[in-house]
Amino acid sequence: MKRNAFNPYLPSWEYIPDGEPHVFGDRLYVYGSHDMYNGYVFCMGDYLCYSAPVSDLSDWRCEGVIYEKTRDPMNRDGTMNLFAPDVTQGSDGRFYLYYVLDKLPVVSVAVCDEPAGTYEFLGYVHYRDGMRLGERAGDEPQFDPGLLTEGDLTYLYTGFAGKQDRNRHGAMVSVLGRDMLTLEQGPQFIMPNDAHAGGTEFEGHAFYEAPSMRTFGDRYYFVYSSELMHELCYAVSDSPLGPFRYGGVIISNADIGIAGYKPAALPVAYGANNHGSLVCAAGQYYIFYHRHTNGCWYSRQGCAEKVSLNADGSIPQVELTSCGLNGGPLAAKGEYPAYIACNLFTDTPSVYIGEQPSYAADQRFPRIMQDGRDGDEEEGYIGNMKDGATAGFKYFDFRGVQHFAITVRGYTDGFFDIRNSYRGPVLASIPVESSNGWKRYDANLAFPDGMHPLYLSYRGAGTGTLKSFCFG
Repeated sequence: MKRNAFNPYLPSWEYIPDGEPHVFGDRLYVYGSHDMYNGYVFCMGDYLCYSAPVSDLSDWRCEGVIYEKTRDPMNRDGTMNLFAPDVTQGSDGRFYLYYVLDKLPVVSVAVCDEPAGTYEFLGYVHYRDGMRLGERAGDEPQFDPGLLTEGDLTYLYTGFAGKQDRNRHGAMVSVLGRDMLTLEQGPQFIMPNDAHAGGTEFEGHAFYEAPSMRTFGDRYYFVYSSELMHELCYAVSDSPLGPFRYGGVIISNADIGIAGYKPAALPVAYGANNHGSLVCAAGQYYIFYHRHTNGCWYSRQGCAEKVSLNADGSIPQVELTSCGLNGGPLAAKGEYPAYIACNLFTDTPSVYIGEQPSYAADQRFPRIMQDGRDGDEEEGYIGNMKDGATAGFKYFDFRGVQHFAITVRGYTDGFFDIRNSYRGPVLASIPVESSNGWKRYDANLAFPDGMHPLYLSYRGAGTGTLKSFCFG
């Protein structure tokens, strides 16, 4: 790689959640919705696309705006937002963008000759008689389209089902013809929501939203967000139409389910909804997902982790890291920004970033922040570091590190404890004082060699802001 790759993999001022990764040619493209820093609802921006060469997933390039919300004929005034999209390459070689506007039950489609060019509105998914899918009597509202094209057929996976909503039934699939708009089959349900999952293998991890389909070998992997919201699960089938067998959890954006360094049920990041999918790039498998920043639900950022695909088709759950696409641990040398923290917590555990979706920052917890407004290219940092707040970073390759420094600002009167394991012994404490500007604090500290995490915990009065840390 040309440089280190961390999570989030895009610049810290970009908020592109719901990532659907696809390899087209020699590049990996990620299509997602577009949140805003300090946004007051989900998905306020137009669709942006980023891509990277499959040979170097540290080298991301912004492809710019590929679709503006006002290009949809039913949204010329721009009052509806573009929810999570997906893209597929049709049998004609062109690229098709599928999405749902925030107040409508139908699926819109746009088309482009290139993966990341300017997409033009094409039409709405409809039955053969012209009626739009989602508007016929008995149809359930369409949501979160995910695509798979095989030959002249395209499989459209959709669905949303709130907790214990008996009026909705779960995930569904519809089959489209060569024109990419007309239904040839379906819709049919392939996975239950929690209200209908009792007694099935999906009970406890039933469908909630974010359907996505991938194929590896002769297996079909259906990736989805479960009723718990913070986790992405998968189910497997021998056919794109099912039946699907529950596989397990791939990742939790609260790191629930990961044991060893902590109790499995303990959250060590502030989770909420999740959306993403699997991809294979240069022979390595990854899961793309998103995290929540700014202490709220509406400023989400894309992250990714390496996963393993076992010979029996199973995918073990992976933990949150700071080095997701790096291919291995980060070198414990030089300076790193604090916003790459994969663990963020206090002495009071919380699974969710807030009890309900809200744009108001939860003042109880530390949070990833930035200066300026949305779109300002200001590097992120960790704010609201009160007594007991901890930021964790994984993993680093420590070799002969003898010096450490942190850069902090804020009205603080305390110290940062430094550990190389969760709740492990304190290796050193660095006192910090009140400062309206960024101030660096240094300490001589001999870290044990090897691959370890780094944990920084603030203890004391006031509230600090952590910008970066540096290995010497």
